[in-house]
Amino acid sequence: MKGHWIKYSEEELNWLDANRLLPIADYHAAFTARFARDDVSAGNLHALRKRKGWKTGRTGQFSKGQVPSNKGKPCPPGKGGRHPNARKTQFKKGQLPHNTNYLGHERVSKDGYVEVSIDETNPHTGFERRYVLKHVHEWEKANGPIPEGHCLKCLDSNRLNTDPSNWALIPRALLPHLGGRFGMDYDGAEPEVKPVIMSVAKLKHAVKQVRTKAGAA
Repeated sequence: MKGHWIKYSEEELNWLDANRLLPIADYHAAFTARFARDDVSAGNLHALRKRKGWKTGRTGQFSKGQVPSNKGKPCPPGKGGRHPNARKTQFKKGQLPHNTNYLGHERVSKDGYVEVSIDETNPHTGFERRYVLKHVHEWEKANGPIPEGHCLKCLDSNRLNTDPSNWALIPRALLPHLGGRFGMDYDGAEPEVKPVIMSVAKLKHAVKQVRTKAGAA
């Protein structure tokens, strides 16, 4: 019948309209039995209902308080979730996903710094743990809070080395002197030159502070 318009009599249309609430399988079986129409499929009747805008009373969603017909009924062995192939990918009791953010879990940020999950409430989400920069966390455990206006500078330029001895407390105003664009490119320098660059940067910063105080006076 593909490509051909299926005709229905007025009596058939009246019957189809009156019984539109039936499930499609029952709808089709009852119609073909009553009118002896072997040229009409269930798909044809389904399409007809849609064209006519006949509502079936079914949304395809569970209504509030509705109980699924299979509630409490275990899946037959070898079927659905109990199929051997499905069993292979199911979580076992007590198993955690590979991406579980457990206490002490570490990750590397997009800027190349190591972050660690600590036992502190996340102020943004309220979650019981939050990620912090590991080098800052380790340094503060050994030396106390970082003073205002200061930051930590990686001495060997390897941000993955979070040992407190590898991070120096410096004024933030020192960073432009150490940068690679307008400064002395501390991170791009050879290891034996880095201490010299740091000393020169500190000297420049000290001179600027003296000049600033003198100008203010």
